[in-house]
Amino acid sequence: MLGQIELCKSVPTISLLWKIARALKVPFSLLIADSISSGPSLIPFDKAKILTSADGLFRSRALFPYNADRKTEFYRLSLAPNATEFAEPHAVGTVENLAVESGSVEIGLQDAAYQLGAGDAIQFEADLPHRYTNLGDQEAIMYLVMVYIEAVKP
Repeated sequence: MLGQIELCKSVPTISLLWKIARALKVPFSLLIADSISSGPSLIPFDKAKILTSADGLFRSRALFPYNADRKTEFYRLSLAPNATEFAEPHAVGTVENLAVESGSVEIGLQDAAYQLGAGDAIQFEADLPHRYTNLGDQEAIMYLVMVYIEAVKP
């Protein structure tokens, strides 16, 4: 698959990129970042890298990608009506801080599920498989801050 991506014969899905990042032990956004700078960083909407799941129902935009000086990444997520996105486990110690801007979602963690509406937030250890499910008939918008136990050195 990596060879096909390298030859521009295939486009990686979000799920595949998460697996590659985990295997390489690097932050997800490091795989899609143009460069890392120490000054102000403006990311215009029309220049943003938006990744989409294979079925097109889940989109992720890194608002503030990984930087070696920070231990966080910040994303805007959108999930189509009645869709579910399954997430692979992240590195041990990774914490997700998720806030729902609009819609109604369910976050599935092991044997538990948590329902969140607009304005609700949840924080959880993300080193186990988890899922995001849109419970409504409108697109759900969420903001996600990934926090790593320590800065990952590429």
